[in-house]
Amino acid sequence: MKQLLCVFLLFSGSSFCQDFNKQKMDSLFQLLEVKEKAMGSISIFNDGKAVYENAFGYANIREKIPAVSETKYRIGSITKTFTGSIIMQLVQEGNLRLDTKLFEFFPEVKNADKITIKQLLKHRSGIFNFTSAAEYQSYMEKPITKEALINKIVVNGSVFQPDEKAEYSNSNYVLLSLISEKIEGKDFGDIVKERICQPCKLNETYYGKGISDEEQEARSYTKVKEWTLATETDMSIPMGAGAIVSNPHDLNQFLDCLFSGQLVSEATLAEMMQIEDGFGIGMFQVPFYDKRAYGHNGGIDGFQSNAYYFPEEKVAISYTANGVVMPVNDIMIGALSIYFNKAYPLPEFTPPLELRSDELDIYLGIYSSPTFPLKITITKEGTVLIGQATGQSSFPLDAYEQDKFKFDQAGLKIEFKTDDNKMILRQGGGEFELKKE
Repeated sequence: MKQLLCVFLLFSGSSFCQDFNKQKMDSLFQLLEVKEKAMGSISIFNDGKAVYENAFGYANIREKIPAVSETKYRIGSITKTFTGSIIMQLVQEGNLRLDTKLFEFFPEVKNADKITIKQLLKHRSGIFNFTSAAEYQSYMEKPITKEALINKIVVNGSVFQPDEKAEYSNSNYVLLSLISEKIEGKDFGDIVKERICQPCKLNETYYGKGISDEEQEARSYTKVKEWTLATETDMSIPMGAGAIVSNPHDLNQFLDCLFSGQLVSEATLAEMMQIEDGFGIGMFQVPFYDKRAYGHNGGIDGFQSNAYYFPEEKVAISYTANGVVMPVNDIMIGALSIYFNKAYPLPEFTPPLELRSDELDIYLGIYSSPTFPLKITITKEGTVLIGQATGQSSFPLDAYEQDKFKFDQAGLKIEFKTDDNKMILRQGGGEFELKKE
């Protein structure tokens, strides 16, 4: 459910070619496994058929259960593509209109008399993203009733007026899934099964429960020096914003089913693909060289996933991870480069600088700035420097130069100016200066 927007690099490119270097593709994922830079599974479809699949790492490290192609992962916000498709089916059938007001279902939500179904679908409602609330971390692993979940959304109110702009909010898709339940008179899991899984023949996809080894479900991990079991969100919380479990093969089958017109009409699909301020309906558009793909990414606990479809090439690619060190975006670029026969050197991983525990003390403290929305707390665990932003999970920092640290998973770099009690934080092209309190 975390919004980690995947944006592929855009270059000028050459034409599509089905043949690709499978040995090089294998080498990429073998390297990621050996160097412990990722754990997960990938699938690539061409014209509805699997042309490459690979699973690596462990589904359960403690029990030494290896990942296989059938291993299932929590896919986080890729769930939104399922939810968006279901809502558009209801619209097609005349059970709902895109201009229907939220007031008809949840009048207690602020601005419900102004917010439309379309604005929910395209993140233009203004409703606060409930997973960004400071209290979210305190209850995310506990079951919650639907009434209590709605209240979490209600009490946080709105952050802008409906249709004023677009801003990602999990609250939108939780409400959409609850609306589908009201219309259908069924639990959302049953709706997903009947409207998506059965017609698309998705045998490994369903609304999640507690993670089960017997069901071949992966557990997720974060890495400091070793892989550590991550939190486990209770699946009563994410609903249609992030509660589906699947694997890359099924995700590609779903994408092929959606984009070949088996779930919605051609006109409805075209409307879903209309991008406004970065958002379609349950999908984004991403470029790769001269090509364009549509789909979604997802992150929940230690899981991160991507599922994208190239309509012109009829190529689907899905990657699900339960352990991330190398950024998923970089892995996707590597896999696509190899598949589309672009120049791509395999990554080289240099070990971080080794520092003694006492050498880290000079960096410890709380850093803030009036122009930066979060405080960054720097602590240590043994010889590892740890960062944590307000209300978010902690993350390890690897030293790569004197006073310079990085967290590759999020594309984050921090440079400490110890003489001035400052840090320079760089991420996503932005640069921020924070001062130690």
